[in-house]
Amino acid sequence: MSRIEKIEPYIITHQLDTPFYFSQWQYDTRKICIVKITLEDGTYGWGEGYGPAQVIKAGIDFFKPFIIGKKAIEHESIWQEMYLRSLDYARSGVLQAALSAIDVALWDVKGKLLDLPISVLLGGKKNPVIEPYATGLYFERVDDLKGHLVEEALMYKDQGFKAMKMKVGLGIKRDVELVAAIREAIGENVRLMVDSNHAYSYQEAISLSKKLEKYDIGWFEEPVSPEDYNGYKRLRDNTSIPIAGGECEYLTFGFKRLLENECVDIVQPDICACGGLTEAKRIGTLAHTYNKDVVPHTWGTWIAISTAAHFVSNLDKNPGRMYGDLPTMELDRTENALRDEVTTHKLHINDGQLTVPDVPGHGADVDIEKLEVYLDCELTEKQDEFKIRA
Repeated sequence: MSRIEKIEPYIITHQLDTPFYFSQWQYDTRKICIVKITLEDGTYGWGEGYGPAQVIKAGIDFFKPFIIGKKAIEHESIWQEMYLRSLDYARSGVLQAALSAIDVALWDVKGKLLDLPISVLLGGKKNPVIEPYATGLYFERVDDLKGHLVEEALMYKDQGFKAMKMKVGLGIKRDVELVAAIREAIGENVRLMVDSNHAYSYQEAISLSKKLEKYDIGWFEEPVSPEDYNGYKRLRDNTSIPIAGGECEYLTFGFKRLLENECVDIVQPDICACGGLTEAKRIGTLAHTYNKDVVPHTWGTWIAISTAAHFVSNLDKNPGRMYGDLPTMELDRTENALRDEVTTHKLHINDGQLTVPDVPGHGADVDIEKLEVYLDCELTEKQDEFKIRA
């Protein structure tokens, strides 16, 4: 049984042509840590972490000596080894993103070893077709922000998306103005969700919710601080808009707190941060026992997106019925050369629907030449020495 021979993390970076911002920060650069795991027989898999790339790389380097030489197919044993090694000082946070990156790569490896897609390894493809929503509609430094966002929203509609998510968090009055404009532009048959990235207090969030209810909002994502479980619950009890959250939670234990406190209607684990696919499977089962929908947060390259697609394809129907809505997942549409140039994918996306592929592993791969172009120059003084065997 083939064992792990190499674990190679890479930081890739891209200076954006058009910086964008949301309620918390402005971005002018995308920086992502991906990892390649290679076995003794040459089989390899790719994983990805969500969070500060340099810290994730350091976390992967921390875990390396404990798992080199282990049997790759026994990924749950490897997961437990990493979990126990980090339990005393990293029950949540970015070190779990390093664990997640390794875990995703191991699922990719396992799929290739067994010649099976991850959806089958998870238990079966219950949802072969997914209706993803377009994530975009960030803020930019333009003269006519409202007109700019309306134009972008209409583009997603023309591309066939049946749902989209926009940012809020510029203040209640401005948020209402922008939401109203986009709802009017896209019409009533396209779902519209809002995400404040925990910009508001409970009082602000409930005020905004009341003003947005008439615009048929699919969900209000991260309305308050991820630390404010009581604020989440109070908001959920006092608005008709479904409440979503979980991007900032880690491991099953974090989501147990979220669910026990009746904070959300939609659970949003990020597979590349919450503990990988191994833990996301457990989180999905936990959420199902609370009768909650699971819509993973996804942000990064096609490695993360493809992994999320396989995960969503395996989710239980909630509730089960013959004629129900297609499940959804996030499909980031913002500028990202690290996604569109460095990584490749096997997903079939047409007229707003995504078909989960029957390929070994998650189906994403890395263009080695492009990887070398986008390697973080600060960390690779001698890029010409990088030899990456596919």
